[in-house]
Amino acid sequence: MQIGVTGGANTAERAIEQATEAESNGFKSLWYAGAIGGDPLVQMALAGRATKTIELGTSVLQTYTCHPALQANRIKAVAAAIGRPVTLGIGPSHQPVVERLGFAYEGVARHVEEYVKAVTGLLGDEIPVLVAALGPMLLRVAGEYANGTILWMANAQAIESHVAPRITAAANGAGRPAPRIVAGLPVAVHDDVDEARAAAGDQFAGYGMLPNYQRILAHGGVSSAAEAAVVGNEDDVTRAIEGLFSAGATDVWAAPFPVGEDRSGSRGRTRALLAKLAATP
Repeated sequence: MQIGVTGGANTAERAIEQATEAESNGFKSLWYAGAIGGDPLVQMALAGRATKTIELGTSVLQTYTCHPALQANRIKAVAAAIGRPVTLGIGPSHQPVVERLGFAYEGVARHVEEYVKAVTGLLGDEIPVLVAALGPMLLRVAGEYANGTILWMANAQAIESHVAPRITAAANGAGRPAPRIVAGLPVAVHDDVDEARAAAGDQFAGYGMLPNYQRILAHGGVSSAAEAAVVGNEDDVTRAIEGLFSAGATDVWAAPFPVGEDRSGSRGRTRALLAKLAATP
């Protein structure tokens, strides 16, 4: 299975260790949030120099904070430094963030479309580009101009009923290859489902406050990050991840989170199952 995990660490040394561990454990990808270490591309370059095959990608870099020409040059520089392509995940972020930067959120879809067209034109076939697309307009943009989408908080129902049909139709209409759909969700292997969902609620509650996430959660028939999280014992989590692929996901980006007092042990149990699944054809 195409399973990756969240990347990024507090120090450069730990970022390198994390990447080599992930590669040795059989994970296919590492996904770096836009704020990691001030700039995720720094940690990606370090990680890429210490690894050989694992995919490194951003999830995601904001469009409003960086001109597309500079964005393209930055990502190409990382690829050149490590000797293999990296994946550029981009998105506009959310209304409070955009307005805090001094921009108007009105017309965000047009902004992203223009940005994606520019950056993909500059990158050509050198670098895969994924768009953080949750709504219909950005799913169209992702299908028409990019290599696919990288999601967060979209469960299997949301992917099957909303994401996959829209982005696939857009790609088909543009004569493009089948789009990649990277499904990002919090994951915890834990026997007490209620306790795990409560932990997810504590750690990811902020996402349920943002309108874009509220809409994608609603497409999935849930109303909170706690409900969207993939939790349960090994069998439960395996079925849920298989369900994401059956719904149309091409990749799963798992974000392991701790449950209970033994935080390290909790994460270790989750990563062990994810590594086992990543080794499954």
